[in-house]
Amino acid sequence: MATDQLGVALIGSGLFAQEEHLPALLSNPSLKLVAIYSRSLASAKSLSKDLKDVDLYSEDSGEGKGYADLLKRADLKGVIVCLPIPNQPAFIKQALSAGKHVLSEKPVAPTLAAGKELIDWYRSSIPASTIWAVAENFRYLDTFRYGAEQISQLGRVLGLRVRLGQMVKPGGKWYETAWRKTPDYQGGFLLDGGVHYIAGTRVLLGTANAIVRTSAHSQQLQEHLPPVDTVDATVKLASGATGTVSISFGTTFKSNEYSVACENGIVSVLRGKVVVTKDEADEVKEFPDEGSGVAPESKAWGESLVSGKPDTRQIPEEALADLELLEAFLRSGEQNGAPIELKYSV
Repeated sequence: MATDQLGVALIGSGLFAQEEHLPALLSNPSLKLVAIYSRSLASAKSLSKDLKDVDLYSEDSGEGKGYADLLKRADLKGVIVCLPIPNQPAFIKQALSAGKHVLSEKPVAPTLAAGKELIDWYRSSIPASTIWAVAENFRYLDTFRYGAEQISQLGRVLGLRVRLGQMVKPGGKWYETAWRKTPDYQGGFLLDGGVHYIAGTRVLLGTANAIVRTSAHSQQLQEHLPPVDTVDATVKLASGATGTVSISFGTTFKSNEYSVACENGIVSVLRGKVVVTKDEADEVKEFPDEGSGVAPESKAWGESLVSGKPDTRQIPEEALADLELLEAFLRSGEQNGAPIELKYSV
């Protein structure tokens, strides 16, 4: 290990760990992968098959090779927790209690109450020098950053329109993940995937235009996507402007659009590009190499461990605000559109 690199472990060996976190970690100049932990030794071996000098830990590896043993390593400075949603809080808490930095996957917790409890515990019980960051790669996408900059230059926000639609089909790699296929957490794919869309929307709006109130309707369009796969919400912003947010993982609509109307133009974030409309003319900026955002997210976490200063895009409270809005959509939908006020978005 290079003297200027910090030893970290990857916790979990699922699809997102394989396709995103592992390559991002291996290219991170601040960090060095020293260990992998997974539920089974077989899955840990599968993730590490092309790696050298990486120790493996698992639930079935026997004495001295469990998660608690991993956390005792002096050369381990932090962990990246990439596990099923219900499992994450316990692993996060155990790592922080052992004095290890944590980057945990979104959402911050399965429920808003659990997330608030975990954050309160962290802030009151763990030294500030031990950094807990929550991964949200949409906050590192250049399209949202550039879109937010353009919105800030176009005057008062007049309205919001978010339309995100796709069909998650049986047989797809994400659907066939056992814990996603039969979710034991609220919202199903709306929580697991939809929280990304909430984060992107919040990046665009910023604090001055944070969503403070919502009324939503939800439904399950596809039998294989319990408990619900679709939500259509009206929202009110802190500035007084209003808008709509529609998210569905069970529709034949194919849409990926975040549009914000301002006094002096419209900003639309689409897949890989931003369109700014002023004086009835479109200015298009392409981002062909944007990627998923996980690599810059990982790099930012590594830099925060070196500097000792958390990246503000990764503080748990940001992830809590994402979860609050998503959960508000679900609760309002269960109550036939009853309005819900938000506490943590501003």
